[in-house]
Parts: sequence; structure tokens; C-alpha cells
Amino acid sequence: MKRDVINLSNKELPMKKSIALKAGLPLFTALLALPATALAEEGVAEVAGATAMYVVNNTWMLVATFLVFVMHLGFASLEAGMTQAKNTVNILFKNTAIIAIGLLTYAFVGFNLMYPGDFSIAGFFGFAGFGIAAPAGDAGGIAYADGAYTYWTDFIFQAMFAATAATIVSGAVAERIKLHSFLIFSTIYVALIYPWVGSWKWGGGWLDAKGFYDFAGSTLVHSVGGWAALAGVLLLGPRLGKYVGGKIKPIMGHNMPLATIGVFLLWLGWFGFNGGSVLSADPALVSFVFVTTSLAAAAGVVGAILLSWILQKKPDLTMALNGSLAGLVGITAGADVVSVMDSVVIGFLAGLLVVASVMIIDRIKLDDPVGAISVHLVCGIWGTLAVGIFSADHSFMVQLIGVLAYGAACFAAAFVLFLAIKVTLGLRVDEEEELKGLDVGEHGMEAYGGFVINKS
Repeated sequence: MKRDVINLSNKELPMKKSIALKAGLPLFTALLALPATALAEEGVAEVAGATAMYVVNNTWMLVATFLVFVMHLGFASLEAGMTQAKNTVNILFKNTAIIAIGLLTYAFVGFNLMYPGDFSIAGFFGFAGFGIAAPAGDAGGIAYADGAYTYWTDFIFQAMFAATAATIVSGAVAERIKLHSFLIFSTIYVALIYPWVGSWKWGGGWLDAKGFYDFAGSTLVHSVGGWAALAGVLLLGPRLGKYVGGKIKPIMGHNMPLATIGVFLLWLGWFGFNGGSVLSADPALVSFVFVTTSLAAAAGVVGAILLSWILQKKPDLTMALNGSLAGLVGITAGADVVSVMDSVVIGFLAGLLVVASVMIIDRIKLDDPVGAISVHLVCGIWGTLAVGIFSADHSFMVQLIGVLAYGAACFAAAFVLFLAIKVTLGLRVDEEEELKGLDVGEHGMEAYGGFVINKS
């Protein structure tokens, strides 16, 4: 989400800077109690209104941050449920590490790489320095972002997005990648690649100047992760026993209730992901985004159920779950600029696309245990292009240029990074460890103590 950050002057906000720096509910109450001789009645109302709206905006942004954080629990639950029991600890460990890596690297380098201010190289690359600190003269980061929320709120909301790209990769390469190799990849990709390419749009870079539009990250988050997932799957190869004698052998997930809980947590979190990307508590726009987001997800479920039932002759829960995520990813680029009924069409087509993509990817022997490439890459591309199709204010060709630019940069960067790790440290666990499970091999523990787990 792109935001314009300015230093407020007294003319831009109807309160003195000394008051603005102490904004909050106590100030609001105190101002109302000021005698008329100290401040005219009209001035009190103006200051009080601005202060109250500031508090409401900032509070909503923090609630949205919490909801995006919950999405990481959703990813962990979905990924664990859709894979084998013998790899559950490994899945949960990766998802725990990813959120920590994402927050720390975004604080150290990512935030100032994504939002560098004045670019040093023509909208392509810029860097505002290491670490995070409120703008000079803005104690506490209060007079920030057009008075909508604090500097610290802006940082923590944006930081929650950063780890999502690596989480997407985790599901696609699950059950056969070395833990340390994955963590090294995630650290570099989240610290450098995600914020660098994000700056092209959300940081005011060259794609933003062209008019490319991505409201909350169909491309900037989901496709960025999806391209890396594709690179990892290509270099890792399929899991043992997945493709035998030219035939596809399903490797079933071990816990469908857990996977379902994960999807519902993700759907819940998406209200913060998209609703928070309004970057204020504007009641009309936030509620509108909630509606388009929900209807796209619902339509995605219906589309996926219909097509999978027709093709497979039986209703497939995993397809229905991925259908909801497909609709959510598809609407994320244009949730604020397409009509309500268009959001239904976008979600429904995303549901069809995810089913077709899962089947095609499986047929060409690309092993993606959770369907991450289909959900995040394919539907992320679709959602980004859909903005150019359904919104009269945005160009399809500009959207296509953005998709191609992100694809070229992210796939190339991820492929080179994965290849370098493969050559130097190794990328895949050995055959024995894969058969026994990464829980025992990488962690020396099992997720379900007291039960006999099939090692085959």
C-alpha cells in the first residue's frame, strides 16, 4: 500500500505542533475543558475533531496490524494441515522463524529500502539508511502520514506484510528443503528483494509513476512470494514418491481440520490486510473494502467447488479452501477500485483458475504441497490484471508491464539465490531424512508424541 508521508505544518493540521505531539484521548478531554477565554469555541471543536479522528485512524491501523499478524498463524496451520504428520514440527518452526526474521530485517533495512524518499536512481532504487527512527523534529512520530497515524504504526503495519512473501515460499518447498537453507533464503529475500521491488510502486518508484496499481499486494506481496516459490520448486524437484512411473501419486495432508482452521484465520486476517490498506478509518471506504474482499472470497469458494466437482467427480475440500484464498488474493489488488459485482466475478474466476492451475502444475510434475504457486502467483497475476479490466481509471497495459517487471526481477533473484545456496550449502535433505520426516531429522522431535507415525 502506497502512502504519502509529509511533515505537517500548523496550516495543514488545525493544532499547534506542541499539541499534536501529545495527541490522544486525554488531550481530547482536556481541550474540551479549556475555558472560552483561552480558546475560542470554534477552535476547540476543530482541534477536538482532528484529535479524535487521529486517535480513531491510528487505532484502526493497529487493529489491522493485529489481524495481519494473525494471518501468520493461518499460514502455519494451513501448511501444517496440508502436509504429512512427520513434517509438522518443521513446518511450524519455519513459520515461527519467518515472522521474526521479517520483523527484524524490515526494521534494520527493509522499511527504508521500500520507502526511501527521494530515489537515487530514477525510481528504480533508493535507500534511506539503516534502522528506523521517527522523522527529525517529530518526537514520537506523531505528526506523520498526513495526520492519520504515527510513524511507529506505519512501520509495524508494513512490517507485518514483509514476512508474508517468505511464508508463501515455505508451503511450496515443504517436506524436502533443508531448514538452514530455507532460513538463509528467507532472510535475504525478505530483507532485500521484497522491499526493493516494493519500492517501485508503494515507495513512489518508476511503476508508480507509470500509473501501475496494486492496492494491497496481489503482486507486491503474493506474486513476489509466488515467483520465489516457483523458483524453489524447480530447483528442489518433487517429493519422493510423488511421481512414480509417469503417474501422479497424491500425498495427502494429515489434518484437514487444522487446514480449514488455517484458511478461516487467513480470511479473518484479510480484513486487516485489505481494510488496513485504506490507511485510515474512513468508514465508507473501509466498509466497502470489507464487502469486496468477502464477496470475492465467497465467489472463489463457489468457483473452485464447481470446477473441481465437475473434473474430479467428487467435492474436494482442499480445492474449496484454496478457492477462498484464490478469491482473496485476486481481489487484493483492486478491492477499493472495482465494483461490488465485479469483485464477485474476479473471485469466481480466481476460484476456477486455482483449480485449473493446481491440476496443470501437478501434471507437469511441479510438486507444490499446498498449492501456493496456484493461489499466490497465478491468482496474484490475475488480480493485478483484473484492475486494468474492471477499473476504468487504470490501464491494462500498465498493469501487464508491472506483472512482467515483477516476474522478471523476482523469479531471477530467487532462482539465483536458491541456486547459490544449492551449490554451496545444499538445498534438499537426503533421501533417508525425507522418508523418516524432517521433524526427527532436523529437530529431533515429533509433533504428536505417543502416536506411531508412518515413516514411509
